[in-house]
Amino acid sequence: MPNSKLVTIFGGSGFVGRYIARRMAQQGWRVRVACRRPGEAGFVRTYGVVGQVEPIFCNIRDDDSVRAATRGSDVVVNCVGTFAAKGKNNFEAVQAEGAGRIARIAAEEAVAGMVHVSAIGADAESESLYAQSKAAGEEAVLDAMPGAVILRPSVIFGTEDAFFNRFANMAKMSPILPLFGAGSKFQPVWVDDVAAAAEKAVLGQADAGVYELGGPEVDTFSGWVKTMLGIVQRRRLIMGLPFVVGQFMAWCLDLAQTLSLGLFNNSVLTRDQVRQLRSDNVVAEGARGFADLGLEPVAPEAVMPDYLWPHRPSGQYAAIKASAANLKN
Repeated sequence: MPNSKLVTIFGGSGFVGRYIARRMAQQGWRVRVACRRPGEAGFVRTYGVVGQVEPIFCNIRDDDSVRAATRGSDVVVNCVGTFAAKGKNNFEAVQAEGAGRIARIAAEEAVAGMVHVSAIGADAESESLYAQSKAAGEEAVLDAMPGAVILRPSVIFGTEDAFFNRFANMAKMSPILPLFGAGSKFQPVWVDDVAAAAEKAVLGQADAGVYELGGPEVDTFSGWVKTMLGIVQRRRLIMGLPFVVGQFMAWCLDLAQTLSLGLFNNSVLTRDQVRQLRSDNVVAEGARGFADLGLEPVAPEAVMPDYLWPHRPSGQYAAIKASAANLKN
């Protein structure tokens, strides 16, 4: 049965937030899932007993909305992020101002603790506006809640991810996979491992400060795409392209979004994403991480086959066809 503890998870119906919500419900906490579309977040109710997990409306750009979601909470978790450089819910509004607003109001409401999900590469001096906004958000959170726990994951993978699934989809349609930053290094981390780290922090089992979360394996961008291709059983040519080509393509796509007044949403490649790909996305030497939380992350190869199988040429029947091919007449 639920206990009296209440955690509010901003973005709790999103990719990372839903896993944290499920873990906290399993811990017996009451869970308030604050999101923009609670009508589409009903699935989180199934994580606990009746009434234990409740999706509510919240706009993190509005003080009153955040305060209503925060009031009465023992701990708040912020999982809200965006890849939109423009519009009302852009980097600055969501990842900098929004994070700071949640922390400030949490402090005003005497909330005991806060967990903030940021990203590896958060840097105020970065060329990437995304990385700058992540750094600004961390600073704002720590200014208001000095005892907060900040989690910086590398690229997150899992059933609903937009990383391996995206390139697996591309592999179904094209014999060539063009990559910018093919040599940049990544350290993918399983979404439920990130949730486990957040769970430790909510339960008060993590010291305040920053933790960088990466999986047990590091490889180049092209190396991870090759791993994915092996799992989805497709042979494709991986073509590494120079950054100057990426910048030009991204500029054209960004321009198309501007000229169309937003009717075309550039979810393909932005100039800021190209800037991010210039840097490795791995845990920094000496940074606190999973080991300091008493956790051991799962390798991508142990999880990827469980959710990438629909991208195989024969889908769920791949193993059956392979077995049948081995039968002797």
